[in-house]
Amino acid sequence: MRGARTGPAVAAGLVFAASGAVLVLEILGIRLVAPYVGLTLETTTAIIGTVLAGIAAGAAAGGRLADRVDPRALLPLLLAAGGALAVATVPLVRLFGTGLQGGGDAAALLIALIALLPPAAVLSAVTPTVAKLELHDLAATGSVVGRLSAWATAGGLAGTFVSGFVVVPLIPTDVAIFALGAGLLALALAMAVAGRSGAASPTAKVALVALVIAAATLAVGAPCDAETTYHCARVDQDRSNPGGRTLVLEDLQHSYVDLREPRRLVFDYTRWIGDAADGAAPRGEPLDALFVGGGGFTLPRYVNATRPGSRSRVLEVDEDLVALVRERLGLRTGPALRVRTGDARVTLRDEPTRSADLVVGDAFSGRAIPWHLATEEFLADVRRVLRPGGIYALNVIDHESLALARAEAATLLKVFGDVAVVGHRGDGEEPAGGNLVMLASPTALPAAALPDARDVQVLDRAATARFARGADALRDLDAPADQLLTP
Repeated sequence: MRGARTGPAVAAGLVFAASGAVLVLEILGIRLVAPYVGLTLETTTAIIGTVLAGIAAGAAAGGRLADRVDPRALLPLLLAAGGALAVATVPLVRLFGTGLQGGGDAAALLIALIALLPPAAVLSAVTPTVAKLELHDLAATGSVVGRLSAWATAGGLAGTFVSGFVVVPLIPTDVAIFALGAGLLALALAMAVAGRSGAASPTAKVALVALVIAAATLAVGAPCDAETTYHCARVDQDRSNPGGRTLVLEDLQHSYVDLREPRRLVFDYTRWIGDAADGAAPRGEPLDALFVGGGGFTLPRYVNATRPGSRSRVLEVDEDLVALVRERLGLRTGPALRVRTGDARVTLRDEPTRSADLVVGDAFSGRAIPWHLATEEFLADVRRVLRPGGIYALNVIDHESLALARAEAATLLKVFGDVAVVGHRGDGEEPAGGNLVMLASPTALPAAALPDARDVQVLDRAATARFARGADALRDLDAPADQLLTP
């Protein structure tokens, strides 16, 4: 074999850095793709599977290439190419994401194959190339390969933890990926110069191309006003209403807020929940209301505006989203409207028993739902928080077969004494797909809580039982909510 060993420390550092970079790209890639195709279990699976395929292909191809090319010259080129391809993921995802927006799982897979497979494969070729440099004694083959494999795994672990606990909460995704690419390019240039293998010139050219790509991408800008811990979020102004604002999470409209008139509810499902709030107690009396999911805080503001003296508590998982709503949507908190950040499955446990007249569940989206907020066990805790006669109003989004809606209705029927389903009027006895609001109470639902409009279909408890017939209730150990959700 040509060349000399890199040394155990350098070898370990190279495979650690390359493998860690792959895992960072995988996690950040999920956030890059989500604004265009949504954040679902299938989307995440497509990206993880694609990166794993890249790791396998890169390891196989890298080993074969290292047998044919001087590893001292190959290593800096692999690192430079990996860095440049990492930088290119951002413009590639934006370019193809815009064209494939709303394309669902197939679009997510195609974008991942185009943008994430190449850098994963190239960077995964580093480990067998380093192994080729390190293997000089067949008697030590197992030790060398095992040590490098361990360092590669350690790099992957470090990349995972650093991404999840440091990078995602603190750094915009595009900036983080460009910094990762720059680090790989700097490492490649250092190796090319130190190795004197003739790779310095091509490595520098690759770095220059990556720099131009990064600068052009930053100049174009990101599709978000803010990258929160969980969402790509932006606020659009309603051109027909100076006070109207729409909160968009990923590529879906989530909330409409009228900054001048908080009593105005634009989305149909919010009007139906508003009807439930109006009927939860005699008109004019203040309410104790609890909201699972804040979004644009449309409904908490409505309750406080229509029932002065009400006390609203909002459980919102995304602290950065709350900050955006404060800045762009005029949210003001105080004794009448308090926010607690954290996962509602955990924070709900701290809510006092029989402390709420109204609980609103508005944490589901049109592509994915937090399944642990849909189960029988969670609903039992919701019932604990409700006062006798209180109302739980849950926004569920489903289409076509309404499999998720049926399962959630079956779950509510197991926990609550009375359940109703509200939706747009369908062709037959069942509501049409889209947003459905499910109302539940330990006792009989008050008639005043049910909407009364020609285009609205309301299923009473008996009709809801027929609607849910044959569906299995969701439990913590069996809650395939994403799979039941009809695209």
